Amino acid sequence: MTGTPAPTRARTYSPARTHPRTVLVVGGGISGNALAVLLRRAGVAVDLVEAKADWNATSGSGITLQGNALRVLREIGVWEQVSAQGFSGDGVTVAAPDGTEIFTQKDARTGGDDLPAMVGMRRPALQGILMRAVRASGTRVRLGCTIETLAQDATGVDVSFTDGTSSRYDLVVAADGLNSRTRRLIGVTDEPAPTGMAIWRAPAPRPAGVTRAHITYGGPAYIAGICPTGDTTVYAFLVERNRDRASIDPASYAARMRRLAEGYGGFWDEIRASLTDPAQVNYAWFDRHLVEGAWHRGRVVLVGDAAHGCPPTLAQGAAMSLEDVSVLAELLTPDGAWGDSLESTLTAYRDRRMPRVRMVVDASVQIGRWQLDGARDADVPGLMGRTLEVLKERP
Repeated sequence: MTGTPAPTRARTYSPARTHPRTVLVVGGGISGNALAVLLRRAGVAVDLVEAKADWNATSGSGITLQGNALRVLREIGVWEQVSAQGFSGDGVTVAAPDGTEIFTQKDARTGGDDLPAMVGMRRPALQGILMRAVRASGTRVRLGCTIETLAQDATGVDVSFTDGTSSRYDLVVAADGLNSRTRRLIGVTDEPAPTGMAIWRAPAPRPAGVTRAHITYGGPAYIAGICPTGDTTVYAFLVERNRDRASIDPASYAARMRRLAEGYGGFWDEIRASLTDPAQVNYAWFDRHLVEGAWHRGRVVLVGDAAHGCPPTLAQGAAMSLEDVSVLAELLTPDGAWGDSLESTLTAYRDRRMPRVRMVVDASVQIGRWQLDGARDADVPGLMGRTLEVLKERP
């Protein structure tokens, strides 16, 4: 494990009448939870609603958090917990399908030299850390509930909820994911589109000798990967051309992932043997998503996957979502550039984020397209390196 870096002082704010006093955050995933903590620190009253009654506390296998994601998690105040519960690393080993190691490459420290290049951890562990931070912040949380309707005017947004209640807010933030219902309610028509790839992923016991992420390009799948998520666990994934999801029985997920993994040796022998529970295996298509126009309509604004999403070929999905909320919170608080109106502030947020997000979305999709097309002269390391170098700069 990489040692905990020297602490940095979190941003502090003084409440002022010029910023929104009441905010509704729709969605209790990574971006929604993070934004709630940052806004509460600024003195804003925050309600958070999450459609799932368990707050997504147990879903997901693993997640890779690049340095620029860790930088925001430190800002939120949860870096020490993330470091303690995850696995920190600074490199990835590229291996042949039979498990033979080809080379090990150091990853860029996109969060700065005082943070590791990446942390792998179980998604439920990260969600638990963020849930506790949200509760401690004083955010009012409502689970098993989401928005039913929105009606806004020049001074606020009237919201009715699925539990029959209603309330009024100065600002509504849609953090409800790739298939955001809030995005559709406000008339944004951009929707995710499949890229042609899909991923099988599952948690597994960590084989002895796995001390960093291992990636294989080629074999029965386009990519086979192993990422440590703690002292005893990894998450394993296999990327292939997408299939008709309706034709795959979820009860067969473990058997199908095992069969696809048969073409890989080395650490995969032990991992493959552990893939017995279909409920632990997730199958999902890769999508490209980027809202091209404004990311807000009046007093409702999109963050994270509601505004953009990309394949995990650069492992930047969580980082882009966390950067969104860091920038939005900065602009919405008194020591940021509030501007003449909420409209100008929300426009400034989108304009600041768009070039960086577009670069990541396009690069992530391009890497997958090269693999689908079988491009032998593709400069995947070069594109990755150039993109990550830009991400060292603060958003």
